[in-house]
Amino acid sequence: MPMPRWWAHLNKRVFNPIELRRGVRPVLTHVGRSSGATHRTPLEALPVAGGYVFLLVYGSGSDWVRNVLASGHARLTIAGDDIELTAPRLISEEEAWRALGDDAKRPPRFLHITEHLRMDLVEG
Repeated sequence: MPMPRWWAHLNKRVFNPIELRRGVRPVLTHVGRSSGATHRTPLEALPVAGGYVFLLVYGSGSDWVRNVLASGHARLTIAGDDIELTAPRLISEEEAWRALGDDAKRPPRFLHITEHLRMDLVEG
């Protein structure tokens, strides 16, 4: 896992609420696997042809990733616009950067981000 779990818990409890109040970053809305509760997670969303790629800073074991994989869909809000996403799947680092292109800014190597999630735009 790239970042330690304790940092993920701190981020979830302290920094995510701050980011949600600021309203600057994209927000992914998803449903809890067990609770069925609606959750909102601020994160980076990188546009690719037909969808988005998300860099999994805390790995694929993060709650939001597991929720999205279980439900098969989520809603992304960017600058007030809602975008429906479907077909979540884990992809390799190679596949992610192939989709993002050579001009995409890569995260620092010391973060060891090797897992990515790709989702497609809902047609219609």
